Amino acid sequence: MVKRYLSLLLTVAVLSSCQFFSKYDGYKRTWSGLHYKLLAIGDDTQKPSIGDYITVELKYKTLNDSVFFSGKRRLRLVHSEYRGSIDECFAMLSKGDRAEFIIHAEPFFHKTLQSNMPNFLKPGSDMKVEIAMLDFQSEEDYENQKQAFMKWIEDFGDYEKEVLKQYLQKQKLSIKPTASGLYYMRLVQGNGKKVKLGDTIVVDYEGRFLDGKFFDSTIKRRESFQFVYGTEWQVIKGLEEAIGMMEEHEKALVIVPSDLAFGPTGSSTGIIPPYCSLIFEIELKKIN
Repeated sequence: MVKRYLSLLLTVAVLSSCQFFSKYDGYKRTWSGLHYKLLAIGDDTQKPSIGDYITVELKYKTLNDSVFFSGKRRLRLVHSEYRGSIDECFAMLSKGDRAEFIIHAEPFFHKTLQSNMPNFLKPGSDMKVEIAMLDFQSEEDYENQKQAFMKWIEDFGDYEKEVLKQYLQKQKLSIKPTASGLYYMRLVQGNGKKVKLGDTIVVDYEGRFLDGKFFDSTIKRRESFQFVYGTEWQVIKGLEEAIGMMEEHEKALVIVPSDLAFGPTGSSTGIIPPYCSLIFEIELKKIN
């Protein structure tokens, strides 16, 4: 109990040492201009270093707390490219920490994500990023685990192609793949309005494996998925390509090979296994 109390005091002391006045009520500010507030304190003895691979839960919000992205990501912790970057936010957190940061929107989209700003964020505006540091792994451990895993599944790629071929034959689907290998079939015609980079779009989807088992459904959750089209970390490559082919109000069936989905490692959550083709039924409900 004493050890835990001292740990909490140390965490607060470290963060307090870099506090400055913040114009946002309830937030502290770092020397680089990041505004932040702690929502939960984890274990300050387990803090990732530059080069480690971190698993984080992310939420991107407007200043009035409207969420426009939510998801879990695994990425490498790198040196901050510029003052007040999201990488600087990651580096402040220990395992188990959850915090909310207010950052400048323009450099985040232009420099970090290398994409256009969404239309609902004005030039020069700020945005909120909520981050939970779930876990981390050293670069050496990550590479060793990856090599051992790749050796174990080195034959899975050919196996996946055969399973996908058999599925198409069994379902009597004569769809020709796109240049990338995506299978796309329109189910319901749209209204002619096409999505463009930077548009905020709303989709409903149901995702299942080739054996018919569902792994995700916005319909069952009763929560449509809203995101900025063309922005990194939002959706898998196959879904981004498919949505780019769709019109507003269109419904489509999409078969996504693993190299356009979660590849040889599977999803970071463990729900999607390695070398796994996926099926999605998508409805592009709205383009803003």
